[in-house]
Formats: sequence, structure tokens, C-alpha cells
Amino acid sequence: MRDPVRWAIKETCDNRLDGHREWFHWNYTLPFLFRTRREAREYINEHFGYVRNRPDLQREPHCWRIPKPVKVRVELHELI
Repeated sequence: MRDPVRWAIKETCDNRLDGHREWFHWNYTLPFLFRTRREAREYINEHFGYVRNRPDLQREPHCWRIPKPVKVRVELHELI
């Protein structure tokens, strides 16, 4: 069976305190997954779009950036 391809939300941060970090956004126990890139971008714009207009959050120590939609492959494995 072919593994499904979905779109996830990936965020990166580079600052002097923590260095370089990358992570996917999760909804408690499940990652945010979307069928199309457009759906992921709409979600990002709705929930993280304010960062574009906030230079204070884009500078140190926060260094926030707009998350990016990335293509991911979903795999499920049975635990025995």
C-alpha cells in the first residue's frame, strides 16, 4: 500500500539563545496535516499571519518567522 502524502506546518527559529531549531506544529497528540498546500497556507495565514507585521517578534530574542508548508509522507506502524 502506498503511503499517503500530506502537507504539514514546519517552523524554524534561529537565535543566539537556542541556536537553530526546527519543529512541526501539533494539535495536542496529532500533527496538523492538510490534503493540499493551499489548505496549509490558508491555515498559516489565518493563525500566524500577524507575525509579518510585528518586527519586534522577528528580532532577538524571539526570532519568530512565518511557518512553511512542507510535503510529508505519513507512515503507520503497528506496535507489537
